[in-house]
Amino acid sequence: MPDKRYIQKTTFTTNMRLEYIDLIIISSFLLLILGIGVYVSRRAGQSSASFFLSNRQMPWWLLGVSMVATTFSTDTPNLVTEIVRTQGISGNWVWWAFLLTGMVTAFLYARLWRRAGILTDLEFYELRYSGKAAIAVRGFRALYLGVFFNAMVMALVTLAAIKISAVILGLTPLETVLIIGSVTLVFTTLGGFLGVVITDLILFVASMAGAVATAWVAVNLPQVGGLSELLTHPSVAGRLDFFPDFSNWEITLTVFIIPLAVQWWSVWYPGSEPGGGGYVAQRMLAAKDEENALGAVLLFQVAHYALRPWPWILVALSSLIVFPDLVSIQNAFPEIDQDIIRHDLAYPAMLTFLPAGLMGLVLASLVAAYMSTMSSQLNWGSSYVVNDFYHRFIRPDAPERELVFVGRLATILLMLLACTFALYLESAMQAFRIILTIGAGTGLLFLLRWFWWRINAYSEIVAMLVSFVIALYFEFGANGAWASHEKLLIGICLTTVAWLVTTFLTPRTDSRTLEIFYRLIRPRGPGWQTVKDELADAVDPLPISPPEDNIPQALLNIFLGCVGTYSALFSIGLILYGQQPMAMFLGAIAVMSFLLLFRGRYGFLREKNTETG
Repeated sequence: MPDKRYIQKTTFTTNMRLEYIDLIIISSFLLLILGIGVYVSRRAGQSSASFFLSNRQMPWWLLGVSMVATTFSTDTPNLVTEIVRTQGISGNWVWWAFLLTGMVTAFLYARLWRRAGILTDLEFYELRYSGKAAIAVRGFRALYLGVFFNAMVMALVTLAAIKISAVILGLTPLETVLIIGSVTLVFTTLGGFLGVVITDLILFVASMAGAVATAWVAVNLPQVGGLSELLTHPSVAGRLDFFPDFSNWEITLTVFIIPLAVQWWSVWYPGSEPGGGGYVAQRMLAAKDEENALGAVLLFQVAHYALRPWPWILVALSSLIVFPDLVSIQNAFPEIDQDIIRHDLAYPAMLTFLPAGLMGLVLASLVAAYMSTMSSQLNWGSSYVVNDFYHRFIRPDAPERELVFVGRLATILLMLLACTFALYLESAMQAFRIILTIGAGTGLLFLLRWFWWRINAYSEIVAMLVSFVIALYFEFGANGAWASHEKLLIGICLTTVAWLVTTFLTPRTDSRTLEIFYRLIRPRGPGWQTVKDELADAVDPLPISPPEDNIPQALLNIFLGCVGTYSALFSIGLILYGQQPMAMFLGAIAVMSFLLLFRGRYGFLREKNTETG
């Protein structure tokens, strides 16, 4: 049972109360979202492919916005606030570094995923590997990722909603999960993937508007005094650098060097999986074609890293003046339990200064952010339970209507599990680090399995088990003996060595399975040369890789995408800082990078290269 502090009724002290206009805005927004779910429910319930992928007819721009909206959750501003308050703006490199992962996914893997033609990314295991090990890893990961890991991610999102509602509405955590969880659950079970993607467009606009409005109010509070006063305040001035102080080796190592040199390719993290996976893979699989899959991922990366962070950062910086430490937050909200007061609570604390009307808009935007992420996670997780566990192992001959019913039932159970987990977490950074540790060392495998034939199902099993056991040890058995970056590096090294040794000591994948995979996916590079040699005398000619799979060109596109996105991110920051010349310089670099990326009539979508696979 959860701790009694989460269930007892308390009255929280807040600086505002909801007016009728706020309630009207929030209620209208919820009715609109539920109406969309009801409207598309009939179409979504036609088949499992419709419920989970909307029959693979989604355009790139809608899928890209959906990915952005999914990652625009209630926990994200809380996490960014905690990072800025404890480590400064440069601390955000712990997640900014994942841009490299995203660009690699866009230009090297998006087309491959769409080419696979599968319903979920877990089907990849039986497409790529053979034998009982392939079946076992697919079934296990269906429950491990779709249920346990997915519930952990949703618990992090729900924890943020708990903190926001506690500060603003005076609700207990149990009341919060019952109210907002019920609304999200009804919408997701009705609308399926189509409802999720359509409403994500509305949710993103609402979330972005709410974030900008909150930043405007926070910066112009009397305690803050405007943007120029904010940036020169003693509590803020030392936290504005985009890069860490390189004279402080420990901080530079943890927030900059490790994320950029190691973390982005070696760690599995939801939404930033090396090579793609989870709800990102789900959207690539739902695209009309390979080009729409690539365009969706590229739009996601640019919007996620360049457009969204600054409103949250401005609120976080303002909170350092209004609530300089945890004691000040505790004093402002004395009825909130001390165990959940962390620096991430500063963001919802700043929301209490919003005026009537705007409060309703911002709360509606936060509800939008919550529903967008939760509905995506629920639909994706239930797709694993249905397609990769129930349909694969329990009822292979189940009719489509039964699969849709099981999907809706799994959605309900996942929501209940996530809400239960949320009652035990304390801070956004705590959950972020736990998730990073669990996925440490698996990323390189996910990148190489498409381009190196020797990786097998046993490699996947060992990587998954070793990383999980190491994470459990560090979380519950190490007793604080290791710093967070040491845990990450140790986990990466041990897990990588374990799965590499396993790869060479265990039997290779069946030749017929490798042949089918190679003919379907047509991966480039030397990693499949052994298989190509074995097929040299085959009756059927070897497949020709599409010209747009040109790997050197893809690597150049990855570089240009990263340079353009980072330049845009810092250009926006320098505009806020009032450093116009440098802002214009970085803005010009961003524009040139994207022009090179989209050069010619078709840009990266149509490389004029005739090299064969």
